[in-house]
Amino acid sequence: MDTSSSNQFRLCFRALFEHGRGFAFPCAADGTVNLDGLTERSRLNYLYARAMVGRELDHPAVEPVVLQ
Repeated sequence: MDTSSSNQFRLCFRALFEHGRGFAFPCAADGTVNLDGLTERSRLNYLYARAMVGRELDHPAVEPVVLQ
């Protein structure tokens, strides 16, 4: 079973003005995102989300991934 930290947490950027919207990316417990592990589109979305903090998105939060 793979228990790497990148599968147990996600970094969430929530929209400031549109409830329920935002971005989430797999990350380590400290919020580090492995950019090399993302697809090109996800990498661009991550860079966009970081650039929009305080403008369109709230500061990111590390959240545990809940498996059902």
